Amino acid sequence: MTHFGKFKIFKWVSSNFVGSNKTPLSSMVSLFNIAENPRFYSTKRIVQTENGQSISPVSRTEAQAALLEYLHFTRNIQFTDAENMSKNSPHFLEKLLAKVDIDANIGQSITRYLCFHPINEFEPFFESLGLKPHDYNPLLPRDLMFLCDDDLLLENYHVLCNYGIARSKIGKIYKEAAEVFGYDYGVLVLKLKAYEELGLGQSFMMKLVVCSPYLLIGEVNADFVKVLEILRKEGVDISRIEEHLSEKSSYDWSKLLALLNLFRHAGYNEEQLGGLISQHLAIFFEDSVDRIYLLIGFLLKFGSTMNQICSMFLWFPQMEFEEFFSNLRHCFLFLNEIQMEAHEIQSIFRSHPLMLGSCRLKKPNTLRLALHAAEKRMCEVIQESPQVLKKWVMGSKVKRLPNLRLKSRKLKTKFLLDLGIVDNSNKIGKALKVFRGSGEKFQERFDCIVEAGVSRKDVCEMIKASPQILGQSKDVLEMKIDFLVNKVGYPVSYLVTFPSYLNFTTQRVELRLAMYNWLKDQGKSVPMLSLRSLISLSDKKFINEYVNSHPRGPEIWQNLKKEIYAE
Repeated sequence: MTHFGKFKIFKWVSSNFVGSNKTPLSSMVSLFNIAENPRFYSTKRIVQTENGQSISPVSRTEAQAALLEYLHFTRNIQFTDAENMSKNSPHFLEKLLAKVDIDANIGQSITRYLCFHPINEFEPFFESLGLKPHDYNPLLPRDLMFLCDDDLLLENYHVLCNYGIARSKIGKIYKEAAEVFGYDYGVLVLKLKAYEELGLGQSFMMKLVVCSPYLLIGEVNADFVKVLEILRKEGVDISRIEEHLSEKSSYDWSKLLALLNLFRHAGYNEEQLGGLISQHLAIFFEDSVDRIYLLIGFLLKFGSTMNQICSMFLWFPQMEFEEFFSNLRHCFLFLNEIQMEAHEIQSIFRSHPLMLGSCRLKKPNTLRLALHAAEKRMCEVIQESPQVLKKWVMGSKVKRLPNLRLKSRKLKTKFLLDLGIVDNSNKIGKALKVFRGSGEKFQERFDCIVEAGVSRKDVCEMIKASPQILGQSKDVLEMKIDFLVNKVGYPVSYLVTFPSYLNFTTQRVELRLAMYNWLKDQGKSVPMLSLRSLISLSDKKFINEYVNSHPRGPEIWQNLKKEIYAE
């Protein structure tokens, strides 16, 4: 800027301000803003008032200055209070700007408006304390407009300010414990001192009052004192507690005390409780006590015992509890979405809660595409090895699952060659067409028959004679063998001579035997039949030769059939 330009500015300032009885505060603030930033254009976004008028940052600053001048000089509010109200009540200021002509001088327009339209001073006051309009509207006094009419509110507000609590955080205290601001002179100071006498420093108290305003109501809070005693007994320093307190959260010390007692009554000894608190102090002060109760109830519902849950907390991972809880919930929704059975989900949650809480899984649709697998296959893979979920987390590269048909073929081939059921690899192709089913299950089904009492050699011969045996599940084979031995009364060795028995349903065997025995009881002359002959006959031949040999035979046959198959 040239010397002549500087002289013109100095002359303008002198003519407008020097020698005047009272310097308009709004004009001075505008000048200081220009002096500090010589750019006469704005790079900031133009904002709009409620009625859609555009307000520049410079105009907004002038409006703040006018409001400050009104609050301090006209309403005699302390300068620091007035300044805080004017600068930190944007919603109120926008509402005010919507009522004046912003095309004229903003400062003068607002000053003129406020001369004839007194404002409800509680609105900018509460907003400057950090409250939003929807928070403070229900708190506005019904019969007061001016702050000076509520001297106890201002007194207790100043006590908190002088104690070191940020003005923007006092709104949270008012919202959660409004009666504190109705205390008589000197009462609030005594309450703060009462907590300091517990060995709490001022910096700790500043955070404590914001996150637990209700502690200032009534006498020194007994639950808080008991929690403090437990933590100190376990060697936790006050400074560590202060580190984990969050002024954005609200703490219920009675719930925290109940949680600590729950762990003690569940079997934690002093050493274990001390270790839990020392290593994972953060989980008790992340505004997550309610979440911990939810998690405990969640795991109890899945069948976990309280001892198992306590053990889980001893090995809790080094992560925020909120993240852990979110991961666990996400895993449950994931398993539910891929249609895993409820009892299978319960089993996984009982066995692997820490692993599930540490994994942030990809979305089911993403994994379906990456794995090239349907929901049923994904469920099977998880049940076989729940640890596979660690490989399916966000940010990981997921490998495609192996082809099931190829895997099954390899397993069947190995099974048949190892047992000598097929002695030539050249014949394996033909054998695989006969031995149908999943190769993974063949060994399990083979072992099932061996465990029933048949030698491995005999089972191999049985399978060669009747390959369809291995096409049935282990449960079905066990049921048929049990029926043969315990219901029909044959020894298990009978399977060696008649392996095809395992290919027939138990209902067929029971129906044929029941009909045959009925005919004998009626004195009907029927030839002695072995079990093999009895159940191997086709239905048509059995009915023609045996059922129809008695006048009531067809009726009894139908009745038995309904009874047996209904069961």
